[in-house]
Amino acid sequence: MQNLETETKIKQPTSSPLEFRNQFEGKMTMLSDAETVQEYLDAHQGWFVRCASPMTVEPIGENSYALTIGRFGALGFELEPKIGVELLPENNGIYRMETVPIARNDDHLYEVDYQAELQLAENPEKAEPKNCDTITEVEWTLDLGVAIYFPQFIYRFPKPVIRRTGNRVLAQIVRQVSRRLTYKVQQDFHRTYNLPFPS
Repeated sequence: MQNLETETKIKQPTSSPLEFRNQFEGKMTMLSDAETVQEYLDAHQGWFVRCASPMTVEPIGENSYALTIGRFGALGFELEPKIGVELLPENNGIYRMETVPIARNDDHLYEVDYQAELQLAENPEKAEPKNCDTITEVEWTLDLGVAIYFPQFIYRFPKPVIRRTGNRVLAQIVRQVSRRLTYKVQQDFHRTYNLPFPS
């Protein structure tokens, strides 16, 4: 919990932000064919809201959502990031997600550039004979950039320390969110289609 003095300083950020950018990748295995997985992903109005918890999700358009990620911080500075993301329709087996602008009362503190891509790779050879005829691997990549307008007191720390800490916190957030989201989507998909869960 921050004291009043710190909270007051946070409302007076510096004019130029520090930028942090990282790339991430991962995959999740679905015990089904690519067509079924695509059918599931296309119906994101159901699974996205169900699986994003404990993040708060608010639909803001036909394919767009406002996500409140959670509260994170370091070096005495905390944020509760909220971003708008749009799930673009599938194009040649590729799904993309990107940031869209949303109204925020803290938009003077940070900016987020979220560019994700999901690709389906069907592979009958990796199928578990007792469970299914084929599997589909959903391979994803994420290019994430965050610009933060730090309050002046943060600059008591050396810039390399701020950058290392920022990159570490960013990686921690992505690992935590992606691991949880991947597991929940897998669980929800296999339950929806009454399929065994991958071992």
